[in-house]
Amino acid sequence: MEQVRQRIELSDANQQIALFGVHHQHIEYIEKECHVMISSRGEHLDIIGQEDAVNQVKLLLEQLIWLIQKGETVSLSDVVTGLKLMANNRLEMFKALYSDEVGKTHRGETIHAKTYGQRQYIRAIKRHDVVFGIGPAGTGKTFLAVVMAVNALRQGDVKRIVLTRPAVEAGENLGFLPGDLKEKVDPYLRPVYDALHAVLGQDHTSRLLDRGIIEIAPLAYMRGRTLDDAFVILDEAQNTTIAQMKMFLTRLGFRSKMIVNGDVSQIDLGKGIKSGLLDAQAKLKSLEDIRFVTFDEYDVVRHALVAKIIQAYAQ
Repeated sequence: MEQVRQRIELSDANQQIALFGVHHQHIEYIEKECHVMISSRGEHLDIIGQEDAVNQVKLLLEQLIWLIQKGETVSLSDVVTGLKLMANNRLEMFKALYSDEVGKTHRGETIHAKTYGQRQYIRAIKRHDVVFGIGPAGTGKTFLAVVMAVNALRQGDVKRIVLTRPAVEAGENLGFLPGDLKEKVDPYLRPVYDALHAVLGQDHTSRLLDRGIIEIAPLAYMRGRTLDDAFVILDEAQNTTIAQMKMFLTRLGFRSKMIVNGDVSQIDLGKGIKSGLLDAQAKLKSLEDIRFVTFDEYDVVRHALVAKIIQAYAQ
């Protein structure tokens, strides 16, 4: 088939450097994924390839240039986000995703939703007191829930943040680890700590933990409590039993929010034990005040190959 050429004008050399990325990794990635060739000549770019691909890549590059003009630093994950939207014929959503600010990191960097699923998730958290985020690892469920929790704390909507997960591990044994149950589970809450450190910084996180404003504990520690004025996040919910899920959900107090995150493809419960997450999804999906948001491989914001791996295993 005949190849075509499209040209994009750039305002200056700095714009080109930001667009190309370190060692031209952004452009090389787009070339590989879209089967086009992109060359720079002075202050313009030429895109060469099959007509449909060239037209799509031109639109994608224009979205990335718009992001640069806003003063944002374009990363490879932004490029991957654009490519995913393009693959799903949703490239027109790119600006909408990056126009809504979710929060800021402790370094002042703006946090945006990066996928359609993430955008729906954030909207659900704003509008509902109980939200389930169900989907594969790498979709940003835990990170965004922590961001929304910190926002609520800063705005005075809640007085504390409670983060928990069941003490079930992926094919490993907690018994040999030293310490009590909390100390045994702490290493498995690393994604939660990482999210808190990204948003609050390590020192501020430590201070809030010491003061009890942020509490991180195994799910077993939730029994018998009522959680008022709290933003509560349950991670790895696919590994709860039905009884544990019921116990957790009935801890909901006044002026509180609960976020339940899990990946039903990674259930580590023993044979014959039904996941509390699957059970809750079946029993509660018709309740108007509870929102279920489902993520898929297109919402994965890690390396693009991760989405392909997830898709391959699903098939």
